[in-house]
Amino acid sequence: MCFSESSWVCAQVCAGLLSQYLNTKDMLPPHTCSAIMDVKVGFVIVFLCTLAITSAEAGIPKCCMSTKSDIRARILMNVQRWEMQESNGACDIQALVLYVKNFKKPVCAHPNLKRKLKIILKIKDQMAHQRPS
Repeated sequence: MCFSESSWVCAQVCAGLLSQYLNTKDMLPPHTCSAIMDVKVGFVIVFLCTLAITSAEAGIPKCCMSTKSDIRARILMNVQRWEMQESNGACDIQALVLYVKNFKKPVCAHPNLKRKLKIILKIKDQMAHQRPS
């Protein structure tokens, strides 16, 4: 998965702004810039950059960049929920996004595994209903 391209661009722009500010203040006469003002302006630039980066992260869709087609049945048995990622929106490829129990990140599976997943989940559901209480 890729989440950081937009925040990297944002960080580069912020670094450029801070660098440009620091370079232009040296061209001004000494009596026009005070150390306190420099710190305040620098703090504001850093704060605004941090705010821009965090809000950019929130707006980035989480997309699978590649898929796996060799996922074991044991992993498919532990799928808690799943969704289809379509390639016609913000994401480039179609993928079966699996949210697996005890996995921190979702698994990006090839869409052809959807049929196998449904069969395994159906068997799992039948086994759960057959157990004596």
